Formats: sequence, C-alpha cells, structure tokens
Amino acid sequence: MTDKSTDSIGSFEQLNLAKPILDAVKKQGYETPSPVQVQCIPHLLAGKDILGQAQTGTGKTAAFALPLLSHLDAKIKAPQILVLAPTRELALQVSESFQDYAANLKGFHILPIYGGQSFTIQLKSLKRGAHVIVGTPGRVIDHLRRGTLKLDQLKAFVLDEADEMLNMGFLEDIDTVFDAIPDDCQIALFSATMPKRIINVARQRLKDPVEIRIKNKTATVAAIKQKYCIVSHPQKMAVLTRLLEVEDFDGMVIFTKTKNSTAEVADKLNAHGFRADALNGDMNQQARERTVENLKKGRIDVLVATDVAARGLDVERISHVVNYDIPYDPEAYVHRIGRTGRAGREGTALLFIQPRERRLLSAIEKSTRQKIEQIEMPTAGDLKQRRIDQFSQRILGIIAEKELDIYHGVINKLMHDHEITSLDIAAALTWSIQKDRPFVVKDLPTPKESKRQRNTDSRERRGRDGRGRDRDSNDRKESKPRRRKPGDKQVGDVKLETFRIAVGRDDGVTPREIVGAIANEAGLEGKLIGHIDIQKDHSLVDLPEGMPKDIFKHLQKVRVCGKTLNIKSD
Repeated sequence: MTDKSTDSIGSFEQLNLAKPILDAVKKQGYETPSPVQVQCIPHLLAGKDILGQAQTGTGKTAAFALPLLSHLDAKIKAPQILVLAPTRELALQVSESFQDYAANLKGFHILPIYGGQSFTIQLKSLKRGAHVIVGTPGRVIDHLRRGTLKLDQLKAFVLDEADEMLNMGFLEDIDTVFDAIPDDCQIALFSATMPKRIINVARQRLKDPVEIRIKNKTATVAAIKQKYCIVSHPQKMAVLTRLLEVEDFDGMVIFTKTKNSTAEVADKLNAHGFRADALNGDMNQQARERTVENLKKGRIDVLVATDVAARGLDVERISHVVNYDIPYDPEAYVHRIGRTGRAGREGTALLFIQPRERRLLSAIEKSTRQKIEQIEMPTAGDLKQRRIDQFSQRILGIIAEKELDIYHGVINKLMHDHEITSLDIAAALTWSIQKDRPFVVKDLPTPKESKRQRNTDSRERRGRDGRGRDRDSNDRKESKPRRRKPGDKQVGDVKLETFRIAVGRDDGVTPREIVGAIANEAGLEGKLIGHIDIQKDHSLVDLPEGMPKDIFKHLQKVRVCGKTLNIKSD
C-alpha cells in the first residue's frame, strides 16, 4: 500500500520532523527525500508500525532514523531505539547515519554492538547509557541473556534487511528479541523481498502495519560503458583528478550527494586546472540555465551537480558521468548515467565505491541486471605516461606550426656562453613547464580494508554457532596490532610524528580499534602506524610526517568507541 497523500511532498520541511533533526539534514545538504522516506516518515511519526519492502540503497535508514529520532527523549539515559542488522558492516553504517542525524541532540549516545568486538568495550558503553542500540542479532541476544542490555524503556524496534537475517538463521534470535521488548513498542520491518517467513513474522508481531512497497524498476543501460573503482573517502579528490587526466573526455558531469559538496568539488577541480562549475538547488533558475549553457558552449568542461539540479539535463557533449558519491537509489544511478550516451553517442559512467559500500554496488547491478567492470585507480605510471604524451604532443605541435629561428639563436648562444648542451637546456625548460604537473608522482595507497569488506558476510556466518549467535571465541582469537617501541620515529624511509587523539582508556579503546580506524579511513598501511600510548582520557599515536590536509581533516571526524578522534599534533 502507498499513501497518495504523500505524492506532493518534495522537501524534508514538509515531513514535520523535529527541528534539531531537520536542521541536521539541512546541514548535510540533502535536498529532497527519497520515495521510501516520503512514504515511511509520516507513518512512523504518527506512531504506526511499518512493513516496508525496499532494496538496499533506497535511503531506508533515514526513512526510519529521522522520524524515530524526532520522538527520542535525550534526558532518558536508556535504550529507546533498537535496530537489528544482519552484519556488523551494516550495523556500523546505520550507527554512523544515526550519529549524523542526531548531531543537534545534546547528550545523544549511540552504541553499535556486534561480534568481533570486545565485550568489555560494549559493557562500559552500556553502563554509561545509550539512547540507540544498533546490533547484530547474536550479540544483542548475548547481552540480553547476560542482563547487560535492558529494553524496558524501548520505544521503537527496527528490523533492517529482515530477509537476509532469516537467510542467515536468525529467526529464533529475532523471536527472542521480540519477546524482550515492551508490548507498546513501535515496530518497523524492512525487507528487500517478502517471502512467506517475513509475512508470518509481520502477522504475528506487527500491530496493524502500514505496508509500503518501493518498486524497483529495471532499466537497460547497455549502451553506456560502466566502471567502478574502490576508493577510500580521503582519496576521492586525488583519484578524481587523476582520472580526469588519463581519461579522454569531452564534457563531464560529476554527481555528489549534497549541494554543499558540489561547490567544494568544483572549487578543488578549478584549483587543479580543470574548468568546472557547480549546479545545485541553491541556485536560481537563471543561474542554472547559464551554467548549463556554459557546458554546452565549451566554456566549462565539468559540471558538479546533485540529482535534483541535474533533472532533465540533456547536453550532447557529455561523454562521461562520474558518481563521486554513490546514489542511495538504483533508479537514481540509472538517471545519472543516462546524462551521457545521448544522440546515439558512446558514453562512459564511472562509479566511486568506498569499501563499505559494496552492498550498494550489488543493489545497482541487481537493478540494472548488468555487471559493472572494476577498474584500478590510475597508477603513478599511468599519470607519468599521460603527462609525457601530452608534453610531447605540445612540443611537436609548436615545432610544426611556429617560426623558431630566433629561438635557435638564443639556444646556440646559451650553449656557447655557458658550455652546456642542448639536452641540458631542453631538460631545464621541460622542468619549468611541468613543475606544477611533474612526470614523477607517487602511487595512491590501495584501500586496505577492501578485502576484509568483501569477506564480511562470510566472517559473520563463520563466527556463529548453529543458531546464529556470535561466539565469544571470536573476541579472543582476533590478532593484536603490532606495536613499535617508544621513540622509534621512523619506518623505513618514512618519518613519524606524534599525534594526540581524544579517545582513551576510559572509553575502552584498544590499539586494535585505533589502528583499524586510522588505517581504514586514511587509506594508510597498518605498518606505517607507529607506537600507540593509551592514557586515561586520550591516546598518543605515531603517524607519518606531513599528513595531507584533507586526510587530517577527515580523521578529526572519525569515531572510535562512540567518540570523535579530534586528532591534532601533540
């Protein structure tokens, strides 16, 4: 069932969310709610149970997080919202989304609990009090049986990707959780498919639920070459600029999630020498039309846009589309890449995937019924050869087209007066021309977590007993990170410096969490992380000297054990 009264909703302001939640959404730059958000939010705000059928990547996390947070009472230091997710990967993603949406709720705490993390850390966090719990079924059951997780004040219970949880053998655990929640608890069940087992659970446990189905339209995009690249968040701009150098393109549209990021990406591209401009919902119609006209006429080559701003965009010279941020909806992906390949021309679509977003990639491939080809990040060798080729063509063009006699005389005199060769002069001139785009560059680090992410589901299954519970042995068997001796300030040729992070012994942090967070988010090899000194309310960690500003800025916002690192030089 869908509610026709929601058809006219075109902005988050129309959804009657609590002001702190709405302000957080606005700050992130999101412009319009997705179909599943439009359908679900009003009913959840009204306190109704929901039975929703929606694919991964349709924006359903915000569909239940925004309305449930709108009713949350931060003064009550007890779990009020519980979300069950099939894997630790999804649990962490949902936790991060809740944290973003609750940014304006003072004293808000959220706790992800899952197998593979120490019970000690989770117990300390539970004792401090958490308003929202996001966990895998096995670990939630373990805490319920130990009496360390109390649900007597729970207001809402969400089952995310219920069909996958049942496929993984969690039916008994789900029933146990249902038995533990209050009778008046609001329930939202989301599933990509609706097999009989899901329907039975809904009939037994949900109270007169509103049924919402988001249709998954299959689209054909065979005429467009589709590729994806695994990129960690801090690497995105570096990879983008390299791709723009090595790819032959005419016009390009780059899609980002928020209107704030369109201007940010466009500014950085201009700083790198590309002619780019932003297109977003904050611009009036006249400014939008002028920007699109500039793309058509070749005054700019790159347009950085949001989905809303790019609706109906039809520019024949667009040869490439880049999904800088993966869209939450497979249909949005199809719409985006449809901006290229116009008028019978060939088109190329590039998709940036963070390692934790592989599930969204699978949803897109399932929706389009096409496999997307993986490509590697452009290497230092690729960039070197491209720059040498461009330089060579430039020189050969000048030799063929320009009158150079006067310059021959200058060079001959320089050689004679200073006893240097023409090769030395040519090399010096080459350096002068290419100093801002040197031939020799460093390779970008490969996101090290990608292999782990590919095996997340299989590890979840291996880490459970016959009834799907997490085994405590997982915690004991996890290897500890190697720690260097204090005072060792160099790894090979890499010099280290000491940084201070705002998470310490009182937060239950261990070296493993610190290494994992920094290595994953900064795209840094674990061997380049030096000595770690965990103190009462902070920790000291040795990292490579001269860390890039964008990575440093990103690490400041990374969360470990529920706290931001707030990293700074010691």
